[in-house]
Amino acid sequence: MMACKRFVLTMCFLGALALPVAQARESSPTTSEQVMITDVQVRISDRGAVVLLLAEGKAIPIFVDLTVALSIQGALNGEKLSRPLSHDLMHTILETFGGTVTQTVITLKSGTYYGALTVAFNDNVKVFDSRSSDSIALAIHFKSPIIVGRDLLNSAGGLQEKPRTDTL
Repeated sequence: MMACKRFVLTMCFLGALALPVAQARESSPTTSEQVMITDVQVRISDRGAVVLLLAEGKAIPIFVDLTVALSIQGALNGEKLSRPLSHDLMHTILETFGGTVTQTVITLKSGTYYGALTVAFNDNVKVFDSRSSDSIALAIHFKSPIIVGRDLLNSAGGLQEKPRTDTL
């Protein structure tokens, strides 16, 4: 529970960071060169919890609910909560049965971000449609690549801001 409180305080501290939201063109992984996300950050903005997909000095903001933000932040920090969240449970189930997430591709269609989650079980590889936030969370749990199209990065990726050092 202490880790959860620490996370909430961290999220509040980061809440001072306002994130611009760019209008993005539709993206498709088949029509654009693919770019691997090099870093993922979770922050609180004036509009709620947001996951930042970072690459090439740009940040793609994807707004998520607080539970998903907690799950992603916990996976990024290697923290284990006293009770597993849904992504922790899915990670455990997949690993127990020999499955792994090999990558996720994030796209934008009709103003909504989508995830194409690739899961491998022995010799079977399947791609599952998912919410982008769930796809990102599972990719982080499995330390798998997160990929976006260059067109999405160029249209939705605002320049990465330097974090302010305001104190509470």
